[in-house]
Amino acid sequence: MAMDALLTHKLRAGLTLLGVLVGVFSIILVMTAMRAMKNNIEKELGTLGSKTFVMQRWPGAFFGGPEGFMKFFRRKDISHAQALAFKRKATFAPYVGLQCQVAGGLEIVSRYAKTPPNVQVMAGTPGAFQANNWTIMEGRALLDSDVDSARDVCLLNNVIARTLFPFGSPIGQRIRVASINYTVVGIFERAASSDTSGIVVMPLTTGLNRYGRRRDLSILVQVDEPEAFNDTVEQARGLLRSIRKVPPGAEDDFEILTSDSMIAQFQKVTFAVRTGLAIVSSIALIAAGVGIMNIMLVSVTERTREIGVRRAIGAKKRNIMAQFIMEAIVLCEIGGVLGIALGMGGANALAIYLLKLPPAFPVDWAIIGLLICSFIGIVFGSYPAYKAAHLDPIESLRYE
Repeated sequence: MAMDALLTHKLRAGLTLLGVLVGVFSIILVMTAMRAMKNNIEKELGTLGSKTFVMQRWPGAFFGGPEGFMKFFRRKDISHAQALAFKRKATFAPYVGLQCQVAGGLEIVSRYAKTPPNVQVMAGTPGAFQANNWTIMEGRALLDSDVDSARDVCLLNNVIARTLFPFGSPIGQRIRVASINYTVVGIFERAASSDTSGIVVMPLTTGLNRYGRRRDLSILVQVDEPEAFNDTVEQARGLLRSIRKVPPGAEDDFEILTSDSMIAQFQKVTFAVRTGLAIVSSIALIAAGVGIMNIMLVSVTERTREIGVRRAIGAKKRNIMAQFIMEAIVLCEIGGVLGIALGMGGANALAIYLLKLPPAFPVDWAIIGLLICSFIGIVFGSYPAYKAAHLDPIESLRYE
């Protein structure tokens, strides 16, 4: 009956549900796009895995004000000497790697091609490859002898390897980084990464000698079994506090990053953003609800004689109320379904073709959208339904 009543006035019903469609469309579009970005970022943050953590001076992400920034800025760097002392004393950890970024935005040149000026140059030890879950695709990883002798060797990630050597293997070939030649000894791939930027990794000592020894290092620690993870984190924290001479009871002057902690921090920030966007988008639904109430009041006036006839043949007030509330709900739900379909389609097209991200289908927000539509229908359809149910049957039959 609700569908028949809506189909009787197709244009009016279409214009009315358009407001609901726009409101739901805006919510689903934003939430689907954010879900696609969230899934991709969490995938990137999760590349450390459940058995690796990083100790460094700066937090993984910071969203505070200037006062909070100065807290991290005043910290001393994790120096090369401190990192070496940690590696030497951390007998409780199976794998310890040291790394730092020594340069960024460089152009790398081979005899065949050159890269855009966006390549990162990292310096590290052999343990960094194991801890970062970098897979050697060809050649070899760094060796302790490379670090001890500060050799002019390097590894390329698969992105930059394809750019510099499109016709063959780069192993044994020479590349030029900031006017200095290095021999390529291996190609690696970053686990589960969609990053298309180039990375060059050279021995830690080579990087420090070439780009300055006063660098802030990161310490990467990996355990064999996830069950030993928490104990290893606490032992590593105590050891680094001792090396950096942090007084007892004082706060750590370094950060310990895990995949779970970085994902939790990211989710905390995006939750606030999603909530704000949902509130803003809900304003359109409230406006649509006012329009639905207006149209339903007009419908009550037009169908006064119908209501009188229904009451005369035995329909109770609750039957009339149920009829008009159901019409409002159906009107909202049709707009909601169309808004969800258009919102998901538009957001995923944006994610795939513009942002180059895998699609996402936030079923939870689709269900929430439909529930909101039902709520809007009930709230804004209740007064017209109440008015219809309380019309006098005799006066309704006389209405022209």
